[in-house]
Amino acid sequence: MSIQPDGEEIRKAVKWVSEQRKFEPEKDLNKIIEKACIKFDLSPKEAEFLRRFVLDEKD
Repeated sequence: MSIQPDGEEIRKAVKWVSEQRKFEPEKDLNKIIEKACIKFDLSPKEAEFLRRFVLDEKD
Protein backbone atom coordinates (compact mmCIF):
# COMPACT_ATOMS: atom_id res chain seq x y z
CA MET A 1 0.00 0.00 0.00
CA SER A 2 1.24 3.46 -0.87
CA ILE A 3 0.15 6.89 0.29
CA GLN A 4 -0.51 9.21 -2.64
CA PRO A 5 0.19 12.88 -1.91
CA ASP A 6 -2.26 15.55 -3.06
CA GLY A 7 -1.20 17.83 -5.90
CA GLU A 8 0.63 17.24 -9.12
CA GLU A 9 3.83 19.05 -8.12
CA ILE A 10 4.33 17.03 -4.94
CA ARG A 11 3.81 13.80 -6.92
CA LYS A 12 6.41 14.94 -9.43
CA ALA A 13 8.79 15.82 -6.59
CA VAL A 14 8.41 12.38 -4.96
CA LYS A 15 9.10 10.69 -8.29
CA TRP A 16 12.06 12.97 -8.99
CA VAL A 17 13.61 12.32 -5.55
CA SER A 18 13.23 8.56 -6.10
CA GLU A 19 14.98 8.80 -9.45
CA GLN A 20 17.79 10.90 -7.99
CA ARG A 21 18.32 8.39 -5.18
CA LYS A 22 18.46 5.53 -7.68
CA PHE A 23 21.00 7.21 -9.97
CA GLU A 24 23.06 8.99 -7.29
CA PRO A 25 22.75 6.92 -4.08
CA GLU A 26 25.84 8.54 -2.56
CA LYS A 27 24.36 12.05 -2.78
CA ASP A 28 23.14 13.63 0.49
CA LEU A 29 19.40 12.96 0.79
CA ASN A 30 18.71 16.32 2.46
CA LYS A 31 20.29 18.13 -0.48
CA ILE A 32 18.16 16.15 -2.93
CA ILE A 33 15.02 17.04 -0.96
CA GLU A 34 15.98 20.73 -0.81
CA LYS A 35 16.60 20.79 -4.56
CA ALA A 36 13.23 19.12 -5.21
CA CYS A 37 11.46 21.74 -3.07
CA ILE A 38 12.96 24.51 -5.17
CA LYS A 39 12.60 22.73 -8.52
CA PHE A 40 8.89 22.00 -7.97
CA ASP A 41 8.14 25.22 -6.05
CA LEU A 42 6.67 23.38 -3.08
CA SER A 43 4.91 25.16 -0.25
CA PRO A 44 6.32 24.73 3.28
CA LYS A 45 3.57 22.18 4.01
CA GLU A 46 4.38 20.22 0.83
CA ALA A 47 8.11 20.40 1.59
CA GLU A 48 7.51 18.95 5.06
CA PHE A 49 5.35 16.19 3.58
CA LEU A 50 8.08 15.36 1.05
CA ARG A 51 10.76 15.26 3.76
CA ARG A 52 8.68 12.96 6.01
CA PHE A 53 7.60 10.75 3.10
CA VAL A 54 11.14 10.28 1.79
CA LEU A 55 12.73 9.73 5.20
CA ASP A 56 10.01 7.24 6.24
CA GLU A 57 10.49 5.40 2.94
CA LYS A 58 14.23 5.20 3.61
CA ASP A 59 13.70 3.36 6.95
